[in-house]
Amino acid sequence: MSRLDRGLWRVLGDLGFFALRLPEADGGVGLGLPEAVLVFEEAGRVLLPGPLVATHLAAGAVPGAATGETVVAAVDGGLVEWLAEADVVRGDATGAVPLRSLDPLTPLHRVPAERPGPDPVANLLTAAEQLGTATRVCELAAQHARAREQFGRPVGAFQAVAHLCAGILVRAETARAAVYAAAVTADPADIAAARLLADEAAVRGARDCLQVHGGMGFTWESEVHLHLKRAWVRTQRAGGVTQSEEVLAAALVSETA
Repeated sequence: MSRLDRGLWRVLGDLGFFALRLPEADGGVGLGLPEAVLVFEEAGRVLLPGPLVATHLAAGAVPGAATGETVVAAVDGGLVEWLAEADVVRGDATGAVPLRSLDPLTPLHRVPAERPGPDPVANLLTAAEQLGTATRVCELAAQHARAREQFGRPVGAFQAVAHLCAGILVRAETARAAVYAAAVTADPADIAAARLLADEAAVRGARDCLQVHGGMGFTWESEVHLHLKRAWVRTQRAGGVTQSEEVLAAALVSETA
């Protein structure tokens, strides 16, 4: 079973990761959503493990969450991440049972009945993490395409590989524009659109990055497969793609009514 690094968690607390949006008068950093998105993007880029979103959202509401002394998990739909390692669980996790997780660094439990998903801020921060993954796999694909040689040439010189790398970049930058814009507007429809684009950029980007790496991408010496697994697990948050599609569709219908 994955174990949470409590020392790392306290360091994150000392750095203000969890208290980033908490007012300075309450001991926080006093910043806003755009800054939080940038921080969570980097967390996704480096595969930082743990219930980051849940603990961040609990800052100011759960004692010790802002400083990293308390690990907070949250029921999200029918799933709970890091339940066994949490000091506090927000939501009703009664009857939760362990679920084999695709991501070795994200232990999961399933609850008997689905609970309401998280708020739009949680959805946006998840999109930011997905954007971080999309950015990282783009870097990894480009690096490998330049360094790996076949038939006396870097594999990036071949059109099929070049097109894969270009597609990863285009999806990542499209998602970046949407996520950054949603961080400024905080509009639920903008956040839903950003989440859809970020999920696609992370999952498809990681899959294409695996194609660029070939079988090497599936080995434990490579981080590529870990990015894909984490991206897949994140797609289940906040009701997954379906909920974001419904929010976006409702907003579009209301605009045309």
